[in-house]
Amino acid sequence: MLLTMTTDAEGASDLGYLLHKHPGRVQEFEQSFGVAHVFYPEATDERCTVALLLEVDPVALVRGKGQRDAGFSLAQYVNDRPYAASSMLAVALGRVFRTALAGRCEARPELVDRTWPLEVHAPAVPCRGGGEVAERLFGPLGWQVDATPIPLDPEIPAWGDSRYVDLRLTGTMRLADALSHLYVLLPTLDAAKHYWVGSDEVDKLVRAGGAWLAGHPAREEIARRYLAHRTTLAASAIARLAEVDDATPEELDDAIAQEEPRSVPLARLRREAVLAALREVGARSVVDLGCGEGELLSLLLAEGFERLLGVDVSPRALTSAARRLHLDTLPDRLRSRIDLIQSSVTYTDARVAGFDAAVLTEVVEHLDPPRLAALERAVLGTAAPATVVVTTPNAEHNVRYPTLAAGAMRHRDHRFEWTREEFAAWAQAAAGRFGYTVELRPVGAVDPEVGPPTQMAVFRAEVAR
Repeated sequence: MLLTMTTDAEGASDLGYLLHKHPGRVQEFEQSFGVAHVFYPEATDERCTVALLLEVDPVALVRGKGQRDAGFSLAQYVNDRPYAASSMLAVALGRVFRTALAGRCEARPELVDRTWPLEVHAPAVPCRGGGEVAERLFGPLGWQVDATPIPLDPEIPAWGDSRYVDLRLTGTMRLADALSHLYVLLPTLDAAKHYWVGSDEVDKLVRAGGAWLAGHPAREEIARRYLAHRTTLAASAIARLAEVDDATPEELDDAIAQEEPRSVPLARLRREAVLAALREVGARSVVDLGCGEGELLSLLLAEGFERLLGVDVSPRALTSAARRLHLDTLPDRLRSRIDLIQSSVTYTDARVAGFDAAVLTEVVEHLDPPRLAALERAVLGTAAPATVVVTTPNAEHNVRYPTLAAGAMRHRDHRFEWTREEFAAWAQAAAGRFGYTVELRPVGAVDPEVGPPTQMAVFRAEVAR
């Protein structure tokens, strides 16, 4: 199976830097199902084409542990997998061009955000539903789509068209975005995969497509087809994509708390408590995980922190944060100290490592409880800053909000809210697992019966990192 990508932009051969594959060499990459070859049919400053050719070993497929088609006894021997650009090509693309897909290029970092005029060609793509499906999925992403049906047999027109199309895409965009579209949508067109589709595929879909898929008009259809129409998994993916696209600020605390007018809003008290903890430990670089619209980052920038990174899963929130921080007009001396990236607190991401401190303000309660272990591994285990500051609502204090129904949580997207005892148990267990000590602190006025409205944990590494 073959996929080519061509650009005629000025300095076209610079594509090789982004792909981390030298235009002057043919390179081979072993896959569990065959061998992927990368080569350049042409590479000049005026025009450059990169080709990904996947040679599939049918015997390796049969010997694999993938699910077989019980409805057709010869399906494991007679199928289109060695010839059609579907899930195997997507897997190879993700592995071979992993760094480019992640949007990294140490040799020429200025190329990462460059937009390129691109033409993508895949001569044989299984497309259940015909060319209009390709248009529906790729079109909203900025591609001009030409999906020409391939006849079952050119010599016998009466047989009609096959379910395959000759796919050509043209558009101008970042290379990382183009690769992300292909990685997700090639197997989506086929609506089937060469391997068992389990719950980990939901994580893969959200991670690979979250930056653009959350706002895609066909995101539900993409989720269903990508996950091979496994209804439960598709529902989970759709729910998580809705989270990605939800940049609604917390409505709780000051908006619904009617008991006493406060002179200082609770949101400000939280930010001040976090700032005090960061000053106390002497942190100079901070990553704000779940930065939202950038309120804390704005305060930290004004405070003079030397290096700041805002991370959020919502592109809409990051856009709002960029506006709040005036990133487009900041003086160079300030702009060089702060950056914003799209990522998830449950994913290991090398970009969030190397900071003195990490902050998660009102974030953990937005995660499904089974995903807390992933957050712990990513933040305390892998990023491993010397200090981690976590704030979360105190569920016991909810009774002090007259307009909050009994048993209700403070925000519609909260998956849980901890009591003081529950928060302490989680914090102490997580600290013990990853070599931290932890101190629990109140935020806001402490009610003698139900405690403070917000609770905070300050994790400190037992060994200098």
